[in-house]
Amino acid sequence: MSDLALFKGDIITPDDEDYEHAITRWAVNAIRRARIVAYVRDAEDVSTALRYAQANGLKIAIHGGGHSPNGASSAEGGLVIDLGRYLNDVRVDPEARIAYVGGGAKWADVDRATMAHGLAMTGGTVSHVSQLTLGGGYGWLAPMHGLTIDHLISANIVSADGVTRTASKTENPDLFWGIRGGGCNFGIVTEFVFRLHPQRRTVFGGAVMFSPDKLEAIAQLIEKWYPTAGEKEGVHVMLGRGSGGDPNIMLLMFYNGSEAEGRENFKAFTDLGPVMDIRREMPYEAFNSLMDQWVAPGKCHWFRSVLVDHATKVLTRETFDVVMELSNPEKPLNHASLTFEYMPQAKINGVPSDETAYSRNRPGLGNGLAHVIWDEDKPELLEEAKQIVQQMTVLLKTSGPQYGNYTPLPTAEARSIRAQALYGDNYPRLQQIKRIFDPNMIFDKWFPIQPSLE
Repeated sequence: MSDLALFKGDIITPDDEDYEHAITRWAVNAIRRARIVAYVRDAEDVSTALRYAQANGLKIAIHGGGHSPNGASSAEGGLVIDLGRYLNDVRVDPEARIAYVGGGAKWADVDRATMAHGLAMTGGTVSHVSQLTLGGGYGWLAPMHGLTIDHLISANIVSADGVTRTASKTENPDLFWGIRGGGCNFGIVTEFVFRLHPQRRTVFGGAVMFSPDKLEAIAQLIEKWYPTAGEKEGVHVMLGRGSGGDPNIMLLMFYNGSEAEGRENFKAFTDLGPVMDIRREMPYEAFNSLMDQWVAPGKCHWFRSVLVDHATKVLTRETFDVVMELSNPEKPLNHASLTFEYMPQAKINGVPSDETAYSRNRPGLGNGLAHVIWDEDKPELLEEAKQIVQQMTVLLKTSGPQYGNYTPLPTAEARSIRAQALYGDNYPRLQQIKRIFDPNMIFDKWFPIQPSLE
């Protein structure tokens, strides 16, 4: 590997003792046996690894948080550029309210560093994700502050030619426009620079469980609450089974205020009579990691985004019964769930659709997720999981482009076709940017954009 002689990080191959750890992913079914895993120390290492891979005909994958169940952060027989070991630093300038975030930092790292100064920004609802920024970035603070990309000031990115560029409104503005929603189509981000907002130290929220007979009442209550919901609140509704296999309805509730304020705000939900209520006031960063326990690493996963519709249309007995049937505890694939994220969208959709590559012209009231989790990594179980997810999405009778970060697609052809729908009217401009920064489609793992011909 003489071409890697100047590489400063760690090179791992199948002969190395920690190879199996190096290719481990959040979703077991996303593991691929790479020829080389390159733990990069800086942008120069990224450039060296990129050039080596292209010179030797190796497919490239980028590993940040590794949350895609279709293996997007892995490369069978290829080269994985892993950002997590060394490029995970988070530095905060509290006076300027700016965070400098390494490309491999997990969102838990960001929350801890920023909240130490009473500052925060919109991040993922799972704290062990990494580069969600490039796909948009939804989170509990989105109703108040917009998407993660709306906080981005600049980014350092290594393009397919191995050149490191700064992308901002004043430097490489087209590239800056493209990475705000265009995913990893244009290169590898080694550092993000984000604008922060003051955030109170504690928030109110947690899980509330209801018995299935409360479904209609919950739907009607959400239908009444959601149109006037404020920027401090959000509710996720999950249809699934509890840890003991019993059918239930879980509401994950968030209020950016004190417990007294939160309980008063959600009093109508409490009055429905939950079977369990574990909401409490807690540090913001603790709340932002609550979902980690339900999606911990070490399992097989398949999921797909669904569009959120009016609660009385999607939170129906028919929908609930089908999810229960598909999550039969006696079957190998016994953990199927359907989640609807009722988060006020005014701040998100208030940004003009052409201001970033992320298209704001989306139907529906927000994002949802059809999700299957299982234990054994077998091809036939993966196919069955995909069928279950498809059954749940078809059941909802909603159509239109979904949220890209929630929508893994199994083949490059499918991802490419869906890219046009995902980006909408922004797609032609993205094609022009792709032609400049990645004409040979080196980066083709996430809704790959076809370069323009002129």
